[in-house]
Amino acid sequence: MTLTEPAERTRSAAIPTHLVRAVPAHGAGRLPRWLIKTLSPIGLVAVWQLLSSSGVLTAETLASPVAVARTAAALCLDGQLPEAVLTSLGRVLAGLALGGVAGVVLATLSGLFRRGEDTIDAPIQMLRTVPVIGLIPLLIIWFGIGEEPKVALISLAVMFPLYMNIFGGIRNADAGLVEAARTLGLGWFGQVRHVILPSALPNALVGLRYALGSAWLALVFGETINATSGIGYVMNNAREFFQTDVIVVCLVLYAVLGLLGDLIVRTLEGVLLSWRPAFQGA
Repeated sequence: MTLTEPAERTRSAAIPTHLVRAVPAHGAGRLPRWLIKTLSPIGLVAVWQLLSSSGVLTAETLASPVAVARTAAALCLDGQLPEAVLTSLGRVLAGLALGGVAGVVLATLSGLFRRGEDTIDAPIQMLRTVPVIGLIPLLIIWFGIGEEPKVALISLAVMFPLYMNIFGGIRNADAGLVEAARTLGLGWFGQVRHVILPSALPNALVGLRYALGSAWLALVFGETINATSGIGYVMNNAREFFQTDVIVVCLVLYAVLGLLGDLIVRTLEGVLLSWRPAFQGA
């Protein structure tokens, strides 16, 4: 028996039995995360197909995944689906650009300057409580029934999430870091560039993720304004003829495009925030 054994026994006896747990080997008995992420949607589709095949879900209620896949292939072959996707994507990108620039500029001015907050923040807070969809009649009166009201609707839906998150990120910058930068001799612009804006970047990217979701939601309503093309136009036509398979195809497209946009932003987070270690989950 060595001299350290009594001390080890004393420590072991001091720890309650219910607090002692076994630590499994690294990765033992766990499925890879990519496999779980793949299996969960596949399982959902399998349950959907099973309910359709068993007659619980009729074709009039909801088309089966097989029928949806066939319809998607047919729409792709005749060129209707690619054209609709490109049209809708162009509207979202235009609205995201206009609303993004407006949100970033207004949030920066309001966040960095007290006078800017006094001038800008109150009107923004009032406008963001107004349902964006309720502005459709006014947008039609102002811009007509062309592309302009659709892009304007998406721009408004994008602007408010970006404004809120960027403004909050700027105002939540660590005052101690700002004071340290001032002590080290950085001027005002240096403090903004090296401390305040990098501190606001995580919030800005979260706002961008919300803005992308809001953009696709606004697009659904925007494409009801006398649209002659786009995913929403195809879906509205399918609704008139009770074509649930076409409707599901359009909904899946919205979901996939939204997921791709979110994936792009999360990739940007990994690149732009590599300097900022964060909790990744247990």
